Amino acid sequence: METTPAARQPHPTRAAAQDPDKLAQKFYFAAWRWHFYAGLYVVPFMIMLAVTGLMMMLITQFDGRDGEKIQLTTVTEQALPYDRQAAAALAAQPGDLAEWIGPKSETLATVFRIKTDEGQRLVALNQYTGEVLKVWDRRAGWYDWADNLHGSLLIGDTGDRLIEIAAGLGLLLVLTGLYIWWPRDNWRAALLPDFSARRRALWKSLHGVVGFWMSALLIVFLISGLSWTGIWGGKFVQAWSTFPAQKWDAVPLSDTTHAAHLNHGHTNDVPWALEQTPMPASGSEAGITGTAEGEPVTAETVIALGRALGMEGRFRLAYPGSDKGVWTINRDSMSSDSDDPFIDRTIHVDQYSGKILADVAYADYSWAGKSMAVGIPFHMGLMGTWNFVLNLVFCLSVIFISVSGIVMWVKRRPSGAARLAAPPVPADLPFWKGALLVGLFCALAFPLVGVTLLVVLALDVLLLSNLPVLKRALS
Repeated sequence: METTPAARQPHPTRAAAQDPDKLAQKFYFAAWRWHFYAGLYVVPFMIMLAVTGLMMMLITQFDGRDGEKIQLTTVTEQALPYDRQAAAALAAQPGDLAEWIGPKSETLATVFRIKTDEGQRLVALNQYTGEVLKVWDRRAGWYDWADNLHGSLLIGDTGDRLIEIAAGLGLLLVLTGLYIWWPRDNWRAALLPDFSARRRALWKSLHGVVGFWMSALLIVFLISGLSWTGIWGGKFVQAWSTFPAQKWDAVPLSDTTHAAHLNHGHTNDVPWALEQTPMPASGSEAGITGTAEGEPVTAETVIALGRALGMEGRFRLAYPGSDKGVWTINRDSMSSDSDDPFIDRTIHVDQYSGKILADVAYADYSWAGKSMAVGIPFHMGLMGTWNFVLNLVFCLSVIFISVSGIVMWVKRRPSGAARLAAPPVPADLPFWKGALLVGLFCALAFPLVGVTLLVVLALDVLLLSNLPVLKRALS
């Protein structure tokens, strides 16, 4: 949250302003001040994001989200026909079949998603015996509570915007922290904590070293998280990087996007690069050979088609949502279907002809889509045990640097002082025009951060300059 120089020096005079050491000191104080004020807003969000991220990773690792870890006690050589499995699921939970979720291995349960008047329900059953193992509300457990808090603070779009501002300012926090801690003449002090130090000096060393080591990973997490946000992600980056439906030659399109049809609530089930792409529509002569000619186009034959096309282990089949809807076969590492994002694949099949209307794999995404296809499961700790362990350490590190920043501020703040005790403003800061251009670029790249900076500037000019008591409290 904040760092202080080893020894405070008086502000240089204008005559000495060209001294390189004096210029460096001014930049140091400026970066420290920006780091401090950004931290005031960002630190509570960082702690929340790290704690909820830990919750989601631990639940996914040990319990699963969509029943993917429910073990079977009875396994035979042959699974029941699909229609008998579906009938058993509907007997346990009446409604409309919406999705079949295949098991990762032969010893794990098959799951059906069923639409009801009360919402989405999941039914896990033994595909060999038809025994129903569990019925539960989808997106209503602790994982989903943590996911909703992580993405929107449980308050919808307002929370999404507040988190987007925090993530943008988080990038400022990382960059200023790197400038403050950069090893100008002592790499050992930057890379290894000084355990011989005491009190605040020890906290400073631990804060700086842990922050230095995790800075690159934190930038990756912040940018991948920002790509899910409503303004920078949804309106800018994702909109420019969405898979173009025009690649599906002569395939009719519906008015529904992938996100509208396949996502459910606040949880995303569709690959990032396809969310804003229109869904293809059934009922034309378009497409290439899919299910065998003369075969009825049913869930069972479309699942068989998916396996024939190389879908092994866990993948999903979404039912057509209307008379123009399509069968959608999907394998997505973001949904924990596999731990390899490079084999992600989405296939749409005409519900009448059984022809394949669209087949989108990782290789078909734009560079941004490919980055997100890897970045999202990495962000979620779904790319294997190494990823889970790395993210576990990362989340604990985020919590530590956030708490240690608060501890350093409390220790530096004068006892009983009715003010923030912010770092001092450097006098006669050189190159302020260059800094202004950097700020302008950040404002354009991250619009909500730019709006926030403008509001803070307006408050500084209109209120703090005219209210000495408030100005002192925030200084």
